[in-house]
Amino acid sequence: MGAILSIQSHVVYGHVGNSAVVFALQRLGREVLPVHTVQFSSHAGYPGWRGEAFPPAWIGDCVAGLDAIGALANCDGLLTGYLGQAETGEAALGAFALVRQRNPGAVYACDPVIGDAGRVYVRAGVPEFFRDRALPRATLVSPNAFELAWLTGLPVATRAEAVAALDALRARGPRVAYATSLRLEDTPDDALDLIVAAPEGAWRVRTPKLPIAVNGAGDLFSALFLHEWMADRDAARALASAAARVYAVVAATAAAGARELALIVAQAALADPSRRFAPERL
Repeated sequence: MGAILSIQSHVVYGHVGNSAVVFALQRLGREVLPVHTVQFSSHAGYPGWRGEAFPPAWIGDCVAGLDAIGALANCDGLLTGYLGQAETGEAALGAFALVRQRNPGAVYACDPVIGDAGRVYVRAGVPEFFRDRALPRATLVSPNAFELAWLTGLPVATRAEAVAALDALRARGPRVAYATSLRLEDTPDDALDLIVAAPEGAWRVRTPKLPIAVNGAGDLFSALFLHEWMADRDAARALASAAARVYAVVAATAAAGARELALIVAQAALADPSRRFAPERL
């Protein structure tokens, strides 16, 4: 099982970005090579948070150091999340180019962190970087509903519209596109939909909507989907398995009344979730 190079944010307290995905992937037996784009004391939603973004050149330096010791030859995938600035994204693409030189079969999973709930919350230039630079190079892309609409310019209100928008993303380069936390016209009030589009078709997974909103669940899902998909390239199975694992963690978080993902408490459920969800072919 090859390693995943994960280039995204890091927080000292809590579980978002690399602080969410590294432990989860390691718990499932996957080696992770984390490169941090920022280091914050906590998620920026907390009062009094501190920290800074790292210079994009540091990413290239870290990856060059990994290459110097031969670590990239065993790297099967790159995962990117929150980047901070477009220049950081360019550094990540440079890292992927080097990974592909050492391992031509390596894949790139792009979580295009742009915004949510109708609001862009990243720096100017970052959304355009994802649309124009990252998408053509990505193997997998995983927007939320707002990001899916922004990247495609298409409506995402119905199941058919969501599939059409995901297929539009795939036409830009990615082999697989999926969206999480969809609230479509036919989504029950107590549920959330996830839809994946791949060369072999499109599927939906529906999960119960838990009475909690936590940071990092999307980061965790992107990492787990990549981990699952790399095993057998089965997009429907990867969606259902990742959904079950993330649901187990979020359910444990809700039960604990916690604000941060209860990854440590829920690690057994993450590895072997008791509740599974069947993918429905669309």
